[in-house]
Amino acid sequence: MKRRNFIKAAVTGLAIAPVANIVSAKAGNKKLRMQTCWGEQADPLFKVFTSDVSNASDKSLTIDQFASSALVPDAELLQAVGKGALDMCQGYAGYWPEQLDIATIESGVLGAWASYDEAMYVMESQGLAKLIRQAYAETNVHYLGAIVGGSCDLLTKKPVNSLDDLKRMKIRATPNVAKILEKFGITTISIPSSQLYRALSTGLIDGVIYAGANEYLAMKLYEVAKHYTALKMISASFTDQMLINMDTWQSLTSAQQAVIETSFAKHARNMHTSMVNGAIDASNSGVFELNTLNETDTARLLVATQELWQQEALKSQRNKKAINILIAAANVIGSA
Repeated sequence: MKRRNFIKAAVTGLAIAPVANIVSAKAGNKKLRMQTCWGEQADPLFKVFTSDVSNASDKSLTIDQFASSALVPDAELLQAVGKGALDMCQGYAGYWPEQLDIATIESGVLGAWASYDEAMYVMESQGLAKLIRQAYAETNVHYLGAIVGGSCDLLTKKPVNSLDDLKRMKIRATPNVAKILEKFGITTISIPSSQLYRALSTGLIDGVIYAGANEYLAMKLYEVAKHYTALKMISASFTDQMLINMDTWQSLTSAQQAVIETSFAKHARNMHTSMVNGAIDASNSGVFELNTLNETDTARLLVATQELWQQEALKSQRNKKAINILIAAANVIGSA
């Protein structure tokens, strides 16, 4: 199978059916500013989304989309949307575990689910999305829903065979992942995705945990770090989300809200499929040295993550409910 660019797979494959025009031309015009936690390599996916919103709303809604850190640091996306400095964002809750009680659970942790279908079962059928939406509403933000990604693995300049190898390195990680790595004496640092190439090439960091092989390929990180190690820390899927300022959301007509929701649903499917398909091709591209963390250290990570689950459950009654949802779903799925 020929290697396909993960963006091309989404734009030419899934983004065929247009979102129907469901807004009257009489609706008031609004221009929304949106920043993502993704670099420019994902712009084609977001252009499909913004085009869908514009066309389906009869151009009463237009979205100016900005890449990672263009307007505010990724870790400040939630605050910016809540305060109205941004109207919308696509972010990753792993950047703000100290700002939202349920953030670490929402972002996807080891054992939470093992596939897209399981993630949707937990989110939609078992009520996790309802709890997440409730939490964001308390920050003046409306949660549109989850964008289920692919694997989130390690890319380093040198080979990694064990967690002990990482003790001699500085690893870029989001705060929720850093909590786990630091239990093993591994030094971490938080850096925006737009700066990863330079940080690796200058030696500021020795490795990154950002996404999967397809994203690393699209960002050309293999030019400065080629050793890809599957950690299974956030597997099968991490989750992004799309947020909109609550005041902005409530100012929209019901038809305009429906446009946003419908366009988002299509965008979420496109992103998931692009990441999964792209990861297969990227892994077979020949530019990475592929490895998997040994079973002993994988088990150690699992124990550390289970401890994190227990800590998260103690943060709030909402978190306790969320963890109970994950436990109940694991029991159901495990016996199916």
